Amino acid sequence: MACKKHDTLLPMSISSSTVGPAIRRLRRQQGLTQTAMAGRLQISPSYLNLIERGQRPITPRLVEQMVELFDFDPRALRGEDVIGGMAGLERRLADDRFADLAIAPQDIAEWLAAAPQTAVAFARLYDASASGVEQAAALDPLVLARREIERWRNHFPALEAAAEALAGELDLPAADTTAALAGHLAGRHGFAVEVVPVAAMPDALRRVDMAARVLQLSEMLDLPARHFRMARQIALLEQREAIAAIANGAHFADRAAWRLFRRHLAAYFAAALLMPYGRFLAACEETGYDLAVLQRRFSVSFEQLAHRLTTLQRPGARGLPFFMARLDRAGQYSKRYAAGSGALLLEGEASCPKWAVHTAFATGSPQAQLVRARDGAGRLGQWLTLARPVAKPDLPAEPGAARQAAHFVVVLGVEARLAGRLAAGGALLSAGQGAIVVGPGCIHCAEAGCAQRAQPPRGASLTFDERVEGPMPFALRP
Repeated sequence: MACKKHDTLLPMSISSSTVGPAIRRLRRQQGLTQTAMAGRLQISPSYLNLIERGQRPITPRLVEQMVELFDFDPRALRGEDVIGGMAGLERRLADDRFADLAIAPQDIAEWLAAAPQTAVAFARLYDASASGVEQAAALDPLVLARREIERWRNHFPALEAAAEALAGELDLPAADTTAALAGHLAGRHGFAVEVVPVAAMPDALRRVDMAARVLQLSEMLDLPARHFRMARQIALLEQREAIAAIANGAHFADRAAWRLFRRHLAAYFAAALLMPYGRFLAACEETGYDLAVLQRRFSVSFEQLAHRLTTLQRPGARGLPFFMARLDRAGQYSKRYAAGSGALLLEGEASCPKWAVHTAFATGSPQAQLVRARDGAGRLGQWLTLARPVAKPDLPAEPGAARQAAHFVVVLGVEARLAGRLAAGGALLSAGQGAIVVGPGCIHCAEAGCAQRAQPPRGASLTFDERVEGPMPFALRP
């Protein structure tokens, strides 16, 4: 079809609020009335009117017709995605400077529907007015790559389809995963897989010798990690063009951001191959998202499983909208994906010390916690979070250095109103555990009365009273 050239550049899902303005702009550019355009598209004027008002979704067939009739680029349907969509606007409007305006999500949705270009203009002005530190962060290749992942809501249909087809061919996950992946690499690509002693490869977990057609994996990798690296090698061999097309569609000026995004896409395919969408979603629903059972059934690590749970955004077959993050002992994020959850909890430079992810480090055991966090309108929403310690292979950082394992905590989160569908969620909710208010790090958190606060909110006015000492290290001016 004529629009196929654009397919790999389209996001997974397009909101009605984005579609309506884009179709209305196209119609006006063509100088057509609703009746005239509807006639050419062979639909009723009332249906076109509903699409333009954001009250009806657009079908792939209708997109194809617009491409053929009006040379329409379907990427225009991404509209507000250049600013991160509604979630991107919510993040910007969560700035303390707008706190007194009480802007509700419905206000933002109506703004995007009525005048999306003005929303883009606001976002550009807001981003341009950021402080020097914030501007530097905005240009960080990690930030740029993550922003693109979030724009897609961490769901890539073209890679999902290819991975699911190959998983069916290899009979994954029912088959012997090691034999299936190694056999495929050998049979289709002439690649041998070798598990190498750490003494022979002391400073690497994986090495590819393209000339000899050998994939070397360190013996320090456990079985799920070996499977993942074999699956990722398959992605790099078989999906190179598809991955490059998606990465090129981001139009990164920074090559490092492009390579980081490309690496994420290869890892995405690997996870989708090991946990093919249809089978994986069915298993999630059958087991009540029982994480231990899912790990065993698909032979994956907790971190791999957590990643995969953020990707279940296929239209008509969606899973629960999880967010996922990985943190170190200092509360720094090394990974974070809000995906379809809409969570703003992950947006700060550091994590809240009241969050049980830090308890998981101290105890070395999984921690479940109900937390309350503010949305873009300043309202408190409730989330169930599940945190678990993980460790990475203890290779030396440099030759001759002592080996030291890297320790992290991986946390999953889902809205509390949905947590009843989780095997682990019902018991926690019924236990009546009180929810703790957590924020996105002190400098971005305006919560009053927090005795744990280490820094005042950025831009806040402080007040001092030498006669009274309260529980907080900083008294904030109302």
